[in-house]
Amino acid sequence: QVQLVASGGGSVQAGGSLTLSCAPSEYTDAYSYCMGWFRQTPGKEREGVALIDNDDYVTYADSVKGRFTISKDNPKNTLYLQMNSLRSEDTGMYYCNRVIAIGRSCTWDPSGHWGQGTQVIVSS
Repeated sequence: QVQLVASGGGSVQAGGSLTLSCAPSEYTDAYSYCMGWFRQTPGKEREGVALIDNDDYVTYADSVKGRFTISKDNPKNTLYLQMNSLRSEDTGMYYCNRVIAIGRSCTWDPSGHWGQGTQVIVSS
């Protein structure tokens, strides 16, 4: 079964930056109109961080607006999350996943299996 594998996490100080990547574990021609980044912080449920659709329309959670940027490289079948001005509350495990689209609008509801996440630790 093809998994989505996130990478690029690490430990940074508050105010720093990281760029996360997400790609399938093996070649796949599976297509998803919407993709998203999610995170799970200690003691909390997994939450949506950013969404992008096939037309590069993006949506962000209020907590990351102006600091995070989601993008994708279709030929490389790779999803990215550029994270700037990181805060301690951004600490958590980050995942990518396909998300359900209603019409041409992405929802925050993941539609695929959860793959390998990448840990982000922000120290203040």
